Amino acid sequence: MELMVLLNALVTRLLFVLHSLIGVWRVTAVKKEPKYWLLALLNLLLCLETGLTLKFKKGRGYKWFSPAIFLYLICTVPSLWLLEIHHGTQYCGNEPGAVQVNVSNQDFNQSRDSSHGNEGTDHHIIQTAKVFVNQLSTICETVWTLALHQTFLLLLVVGRWLLPIGVEITRDQLSQLLLMFVGTAADILEFASETLDIEDVRKNYALINAILAVWTWSMLQFPLDLAVQHIGCKPSASARRIPSLLLCRYSAELWNIWVSLFIQDGPFFIVRSILMGHFRIFNQMLVFFTAKNVLVVTLQLYRLAVIMFDFRTTILQKSRKGEVCCCPCEPYEARAHATSHHDNELKELVAFPPKEESQAPSEDH
Repeated sequence: MELMVLLNALVTRLLFVLHSLIGVWRVTAVKKEPKYWLLALLNLLLCLETGLTLKFKKGRGYKWFSPAIFLYLICTVPSLWLLEIHHGTQYCGNEPGAVQVNVSNQDFNQSRDSSHGNEGTDHHIIQTAKVFVNQLSTICETVWTLALHQTFLLLLVVGRWLLPIGVEITRDQLSQLLLMFVGTAADILEFASETLDIEDVRKNYALINAILAVWTWSMLQFPLDLAVQHIGCKPSASARRIPSLLLCRYSAELWNIWVSLFIQDGPFFIVRSILMGHFRIFNQMLVFFTAKNVLVVTLQLYRLAVIMFDFRTTILQKSRKGEVCCCPCEPYEARAHATSHHDNELKELVAFPPKEESQAPSEDH
């Protein structure tokens, strides 16, 4: 079992490094400057994290946060920024696939003939690899950038699945988290591709940077696991402080609402509203997804109001009954201790009732 944990941890991080290096290679090929290979040094952070995790955590993850996912973002996001800023210098033809396939078959046949006539199998493998790399280089820049976006988001989901989980998160919570990440990744990919493909947006350098900044901000939710975990709280703090009890009881729901309002749907709605209101950019998909963001934000606010009303009703009912307000995410022993302490106080009051003050003697007596 421990061997599988170590193997999953190493394979997942190796996939992260490989994808990051492909992004750096594309930046270097597009910019035609070898200095961009220095971006590959960011992978040293991921290698350092791998060594520390294997040594101190035996390959398992941490609670609430995934350093490997966060460092993968650091290694890959700069390359995608540079590719998107440099976007548009190479345009695809009407049928690029057919042309590439024909050239590819011709080159492979030539390499096969040369290998049979010369050195043999080893030379054939080398020639085949060279032809394959040359064909990858001929793919237009826009296709490469979109493919890197897609594989980046897919690796975030698959990598979170393959990474060994810590003792604080269960398999059920992990499955819920992965389903949420799939929907989130689809929304983020749609936002980046739909807004950056607009011709008027490509002409505005500041607008491209603003969209990429919002896109980067939305990616920061992937290293966090707060969407499926409750924050523990002490009985003394939860019984005395209403905000602590609210955070303890609805931590996962509040985190989902906060992510939607301030990290994903809220910023996406602001960007699309600026495109339509200030820059007068209108198309069918832009209007549709803006309406979708408005609907999601409205439903999240409605969900927040429902949570607050339910919490207020629960607090009022418990206060009227004289019960102790304990957090449902606390261990059973903590709630039992608080309840038993409250019961002991009630028993003492029943066994030793407060003495009544003696009445003054009446004048008749």
